[in-house]
Formats: sequence, structure tokens, C-alpha cells
Amino acid sequence: MNVTAVIAEYNPFHNGHLYQLQSIREHGADYIIIVMSGDFMQRGIPAIVNKYERCRTALLNGADLVFELPVYSALGSAEYFAQGAVSMIDKLGVVDFLHFGSESGDISLLTESAKIAANESDIYKKLLNNYLRQGISFPAARSRALSDIFPDRDIQHIIKTPNNILGMEYIKALIQRNSSIKPVTLTRKGEGYSSSSLVSDSFVSANAIRTACSAKKSSTVKDYMPKSVYKMLDQQLLFTNDFSEAVLCKMLQLSGDKDIFAGYYDVGSQLSHTLHNNLYHYTSFDDFALRNKTKNLTFSRICRCLMHILLDMTQANAERFSQNDYTQYARLLGFSKHGQELLKSIKSNASIPVLTKPSTARKQLADTALMSLQTDIYTALIYESIRSQKIQRLSGYSAKESFQNELTAEIIKLP
Repeated sequence: MNVTAVIAEYNPFHNGHLYQLQSIREHGADYIIIVMSGDFMQRGIPAIVNKYERCRTALLNGADLVFELPVYSALGSAEYFAQGAVSMIDKLGVVDFLHFGSESGDISLLTESAKIAANESDIYKKLLNNYLRQGISFPAARSRALSDIFPDRDIQHIIKTPNNILGMEYIKALIQRNSSIKPVTLTRKGEGYSSSSLVSDSFVSANAIRTACSAKKSSTVKDYMPKSVYKMLDQQLLFTNDFSEAVLCKMLQLSGDKDIFAGYYDVGSQLSHTLHNNLYHYTSFDDFALRNKTKNLTFSRICRCLMHILLDMTQANAERFSQNDYTQYARLLGFSKHGQELLKSIKSNASIPVLTKPSTARKQLADTALMSLQTDIYTALIYESIRSQKIQRLSGYSAKESFQNELTAEIIKLP
């Protein structure tokens, strides 16, 4: 039996994702498992539609099972994101391959780089710390350190692109876990991950689709995604600026000492001071994130940190989860009829509880795992509250049943 896992956000699902799932199936996969971010994404942005809708589109287009990646991993750095997702995949006990897209398509070079980073040799750590002391960001410091170790290889070109970086982190996590799961990569087609361009080719980035939707031009993206996904864009979509007021209110409630934000996940003292000093120039989420961006603090990290503050995600909890091997449960969002047999196998082989009814979690989870799940539920309620307000504001009526109760949510089942 060939079971292949994919780590995804599907924000939204597009032709590139469909191409990946079709390729996996063509290469002999009997089952495809998706570990998908919930309502918040790794770059500190909200999902344009909620996790249930995105789960449904994944199942309609080739996935067999969809599990939710806990929010501390979903809203983490590339390393934390990868460690959390790989932790879950490994603990399911049935996965043979981890499949991911990359700009390079070169699994050997990504593996070489991952081995150096995973083993943290003395020379690598010395080079990395030297570049970090120069005040440059961690991704840039890592790229330069690896380039120094492989002077005859174009490492900087390889690992400066988003999918290559994540791919390297996935492989590194597999190595550190001594996992039997084999990494497989597929060369990314079309525009780059961060591209906002809509071109005639059928493959464009999710960022380009979101940009068009934000500009009220959703009709221009029809050819870049399956019909089932395009229909989803008829509803009110969420973007970072929809969270502007909530973030500002939360920060004003806390504002006082310059270190007031330092205890939040990945913020620290330096960024806390910067946020505090700039708070009274706040106009919108996006503008504030740009205002606080510096040479060694990327825009994505600022966005993540603002979401961490809003969602009460602390550094202490992030460290607690990592010390407990990141993911301690697998929450099922949906499955196809074909995936039902695999689900039985997972329940027999998994080393962590498989949650099908969050309301039963207290009986299944230890304290640390329960705390993680409670954060997932809380962040989903914040997301749906913002969405409900937007629907009411734009349509003029209250959105009845605007979100599912997270404790009684039905698992999506496709016939």
C-alpha cells in the first residue's frame, strides 16, 4: 500500500495543487493524506475562506483524508511549521512518502542542504551565528552559511525561494526524527509563490489569486482553479485588513511598558519595543506590518507576530509544544469514502489520538495537547467572528449560523 502525505494551505486550492495531486496518483499512490493549516496561514495571513470549505475542495479534487495542522505550527516560522506538520505525519503511522512542490525539483540538493542544517555542524553554526550578528534575517543568514559550505553550488539561488525553503525544512525534520518516510518533490509550474501576476498560463500562484480577489476581480481567476473552488469565491472572503480593528484594539488594551508584547510567540523584546513605538501610527494591519519591517525582521514575521498577539499565542506555549514533540493529536476535518478504510488503519497504527469529535478531547488528550486544541478552537472562533461581522456589514443582515460550533462540528464526508 502506498500512502502519500502532502502539507498544504490551499489558500485557495488552484490548478497547481490539482496538478500535484494528479501526479501523486499517477505515480502509484493508493491514498493521499493532506495535513492542512486551519484558518490562519504560515505567512501571518488569514485564510480567504474557512478550513471546512477548503477541506471540501481538497476532497473533491483528489484527497482522501484531511487533518488540521494545529495553529501554533500553522502560524509558525518555516522551521516550526515543518516540524509540526512532519511530526503529525510521522505519528499517523501509515505514511510512506511526503510529497511537496519546489522551485528546484532537485531532491538531492535539497537533501544535502537539509542534512547540514539538521546535524548543525560546528562550521555551519559558526557561519550562521556570524551572519546573524551582522543583523540580517535568519533565512538570509542560513542561505549564506550554506553557500559558504557549498561554494561550487548555487545554494543561495536554491534556498532563497519559499517552496525550496519549506522543502528543505521538511527533509530536515524527517532526518531529525529518523523517520522512514521518504521525501519526494515535484517541480513547481508557472509563476513563483509570491507572484501577483495573472498570466495566460493555467498555473498561477495562490497569492495572485488572492490579490485579484482582494481587488474585486475574482472573475479573472476562473481559469486558474477547479470549478468547485471558483464557486467558493462567491462568499465574503477575508484578508489581513479585515483584522485591522481587532488587532489595534487588542494592542491598545495591552499597551504600557515597551516589553508588553515580548512574551507573545516569536515577538521578543526588540520587536516589542518597535511595535510599541509605532502603535500610535497604526492605520491598518498591512500598513502597520510594513511600518515595522526592518532589515532583519521580515514582513511575514511581523504579520505572524501581530496575529500571535491577537490570538493570545505565547512564546512559553510555543516552547512547551516543541518540547513535547509539537503535534500531539490529529484532528480530522474530512474524508472521502475511499479514505475511510485508511482511517481505520490510522486509528490502529497512530501513536497519537485521532480526534473525530473535539467534544471528547478531554478524555483523549493530556494537558499540553488539550491546551493546543483549545487554542485551535479559540482562533477559529476569532476568525469566524471577524467573518460574521464582515458579512453583516456588507450585506446588511446578520449571518445566521455564520460558523459551526467547534466542539460539535461535523466531519466532512464525501460519497
